[in-house]
Amino acid sequence: MDFKAPLRRFDRFQQTKPALALPLGVFKKFGEDEGGGMVSLIAYRAFFSLFPLLLLMTTILGYVLAGNEELRKEVVSSTLSQFPIIGDQLKGGTLQGSGIALAVGIVGSLLAGLGVVLETEQTFNRCWGVPKSAERGFVGSRLRAIGLLLVLGGLAVVATAVSGLAAGGAHFLGGSGEVAGLIIATLLNLVVFGAVFRLLTTDAVETRALLPGVVVATVGWEILQIAGGWYIAHAVKNASAVYGTFALVIGLLAWIHLGATFVVLGAEVNVVRARKLWPRPLLGDPGAGTPGASKEAGAG
Repeated sequence: MDFKAPLRRFDRFQQTKPALALPLGVFKKFGEDEGGGMVSLIAYRAFFSLFPLLLLMTTILGYVLAGNEELRKEVVSSTLSQFPIIGDQLKGGTLQGSGIALAVGIVGSLLAGLGVVLETEQTFNRCWGVPKSAERGFVGSRLRAIGLLLVLGGLAVVATAVSGLAAGGAHFLGGSGEVAGLIIATLLNLVVFGAVFRLLTTDAVETRALLPGVVVATVGWEILQIAGGWYIAHAVKNASAVYGTFALVIGLLAWIHLGATFVVLGAEVNVVRARKLWPRPLLGDPGAGTPGASKEAGAG
């Protein structure tokens, strides 16, 4: 009996349906590139960069909103809700401007964020098949990464703070204000992810080829904010009596890991679309049935 016959029939069927062929082509390339490992490395780096970034963000807000206590509380609550796993843990604390906290936040964000930028750039290079010989050297890559980190980190801080301000103002405007706040937050996230994909992807790739991945990453982030954060928060809450802080850390890592997954999937979407690596068979050799090799260097 041929047990693989149903799989072969489905394989032939999916290659005739773009709605199936494109996402399956993306997931196949994700597996060929060992995307799970790339996601884990980004998530590991991002985990250690999150806390100094939050310290920097909340310290700046402490300075800016020092004269308006009511708006300060609302904005802090809305800003920290962008980080659903640890947001509730931080809302109970005080928020005041501090020169020491600002210095620690800046230094910590630079050191930890540098690893995130370098790892994400390496991941994008791997997705696009950029050869090692075309990559920047040790010193050059790190100097460029520091500059990119200042730009991207600044955009992330501004986007999160403005989202918090929008959500805080929405509290006083009712339902229409909440919708406006969500739209503003989504547009800002599009700008941030657009900068991430453009600045960390090789210049050989055209900007328009990066737009689908930007949308995937932004939509994924919004899903995490609305659905993923709620689910993980409840899972952590139910397990906290047994695992306590350990459950909180696991939940935070899972949340960051999901965010990194959407970013890497966005990069793979760009490559698969630009190089027309779909439809492709799910059975047989990885490169069979595709117009080009998955690891081909340069832009499509």
